[in-house]
Amino acid sequence: MNPVTAAPARAVPPAGTTDRRATTGPGPAGTSHAPRRRAPRLAAALLAATAAATLAACTAAADSGAGDVAGQGYVSGDGSVQSWDVGDRRGPVEITGDDFTGEERSTADWAGDVVVLNTWYAGCPPCRAEAPDLTDLANAYEDDGVHFLGINTEDDAATAQAFERTFDTPYPSLEDRDGRVIADLSGVVPLQAVPTTVVLDGEGMVAARVIGQVERSTLETLVDDVLAEDA
Repeated sequence: MNPVTAAPARAVPPAGTTDRRATTGPGPAGTSHAPRRRAPRLAAALLAATAAATLAACTAAADSGAGDVAGQGYVSGDGSVQSWDVGDRRGPVEITGDDFTGEERSTADWAGDVVVLNTWYAGCPPCRAEAPDLTDLANAYEDDGVHFLGINTEDDAATAQAFERTFDTPYPSLEDRDGRVIADLSGVVPLQAVPTTVVLDGEGMVAARVIGQVERSTLETLVDDVLAEDA
């Protein structure tokens, strides 16, 4: 299988913005030296930033899973969204693997349908935060022929299935501790970013990608846009 490479993309901002083409600007500028008397304020800011980073990041550096690239561990994205026009999409993407019951699953079985891929593992806070919305959306879109498929590169069957029971997950996930499934998504899903959500159109082409926790309204918009292409 040939690896998928990213194409020029148009950014999709989080739901609620007035200009859907707007993108998040660059991060803060370099740190400057503050007068000594302002140290308490700086310390408070650093504590707040550390707390935010803890909530946004899924770190499993101590684990030896396939996602631990060069010992960096997992780092969740910032929720950035990209979507591609039909003519700019790369693919098709086709992934195959065994779910946590040992059953083989393949996106080839869903040819012609929209597919939503989601990377996750049980100990990842953003994964747990988005799980209820993914469950609801998977159920809501079932009649529209939209299929959801998880990819888990960290957990054993007992851990993964406990997560799925907790959140009443209605769709399967592939066990990918050897990283073969993620390798098939090279260029689409950054190996360190968990969770990441990818929307495939009916041709298996990459229509959209969300790096980090996906908002329900954002994913609804992305899926609805792809469904509308065939309407």
